[in-house]
Amino acid sequence: MIVAAMTPASAQTVEEIQSRGTINVGMLVDFPPFGILDLNGQPDGYDADVAKLLAEDLGVELNIVPVTGPNRIPYLQSGQVDVLVASLGITPERAEQVDFSQPYAGIEIFVYGDQSLAITDAAGLAGQSIGVARASTQDGAITAVAPADANIQRFDDDASAVQALLSGQVPLMGASNVVIAQIEGAAPGRFDTKFALSQQSQGIAVRKGSDAFLAEINDFLNRVKEDGQLNEIHEKWLQSPLPDFLAETQQ
Repeated sequence: MIVAAMTPASAQTVEEIQSRGTINVGMLVDFPPFGILDLNGQPDGYDADVAKLLAEDLGVELNIVPVTGPNRIPYLQSGQVDVLVASLGITPERAEQVDFSQPYAGIEIFVYGDQSLAITDAAGLAGQSIGVARASTQDGAITAVAPADANIQRFDDDASAVQALLSGQVPLMGASNVVIAQIEGAAPGRFDTKFALSQQSQGIAVRKGSDAFLAEINDFLNRVKEDGQLNEIHEKWLQSPLPDFLAETQQ
């Protein structure tokens, strides 16, 4: 079987998008609350709201193209989408394939648990039981800092770790801000964040060499950070203010 090589698309320009009148945005639709499908089967979530603001800022219609984790960068490189607003974490490896904007979203990992526990740093985990999803980012982060006598209980997934926390099987867990928002909705007032473990910033991605387009996107992000629109979206979907590491603008 002969497989045709995928030809990389050329760098994207603002003029091309505005001349066409439409921007094609690649977005995950299976990563709540960043990307979901609403009751009518339409893309929704944090990323969808950011994409709507971007299209409005450029003065064009928005066309959201659902992508998956594995195909989102190939979709961008091949020209099937103009830009990715797809919860794409900024990493050195990915930066070799695409160009990233300044952060517009991010995931923070915290130690989280019973309000009665006054824990402010890793030393406070001594003798405590902490639930984590096995082999997750939070598993690695807690394992790296926990005292030797901490009891790290590993569960198959976040949902199982959350259930262990809610049932009292463990008083603490390693959790992302996304999971914490879900717990707060289900059990308000029972738990609080103790201290931060790690952060991962997410950027809007464009094709390599799209320098003017990237500058326009960064200017857009500066504006929606300064005028509070991005914070409103964060409050809407994550029930918390935009974290400090995302709120900073870049010149």
